[in-house]
Amino acid sequence: MYGHVEGLARWMKRGADSMDGVEAELYRVLKTLLEEVLAKMRAPPKDDSIPVIGSPADLAGGDGFLFGFPMRYGCKAAQMKAFFDSTGQLWREQKLVGKPAGFFVSTET
Repeated sequence: MYGHVEGLARWMKRGADSMDGVEAELYRVLKTLLEEVLAKMRAPPKDDSIPVIGSPADLAGGDGFLFGFPMRYGCKAAQMKAFFDSTGQLWREQKLVGKPAGFFVSTET
């Protein structure tokens, strides 16, 4: 919401892109909070240069993944849970088998 995960993601991308044969892409997942709520929380505007991922099926085209998200009360953000919950078909069809994945988080308290 405040850009911490985005900053970490940009650092991760910079590192990945520095490796021969690797080209990383940044995506966002759909937000779940209304604009009015974000305004009351004083959330800064998002960088429109980072597209929202079209659907979980888009993951099948990737060679590997790093997922970043904020932790809220010890759990991943609701929009990430919703995104991961929507990947069931990919797992059923085994379209992500053998693709490396990692996670990074930003948290407070």
